Amino acid sequence: MAEAIFTKPGPAKKKKTMTSKPKKVGLSVGELIVKAVAASKERNGLSVAALKKALAAGGYDVDKNKARVKTAIKSLVAKGTLVQTKGTRTSGSFKMNKATESKRLQEDQRSSSAQQTSDRELCY
Repeated sequence: MAEAIFTKPGPAKKKKTMTSKPKKVGLSVGELIVKAVAASKERNGLSVAALKKALAAGGYDVDKNKARVKTAIKSLVAKGTLVQTKGTRTSGSFKMNKATESKRLQEDQRSSSAQQTSDRELCY
């Protein structure tokens, strides 16, 4: 004979409400890296050690976020934003890609000219 197993109805479970995490303020690691490399005037690019020093000087905790820095460098090289001049993987030196740099300069000029025109409109 088959025995039927009955369970007692328990108290109703409350559904967990999803709370969204607060959005972090500031630039992402990739944007910080691009900013540091673009600011560098070195002919052969910026080494990873110098890049980490620049990030640390900007207030980023490099020791705590080593993996994030590595993955950001890898993704920027894969996208074509950075070009690796020396070394392999995430070691060596990196500089801005010429094509990406010229596009970025054009966007900066457009945004600054748009801002100047809006400033003129506010003056009148």
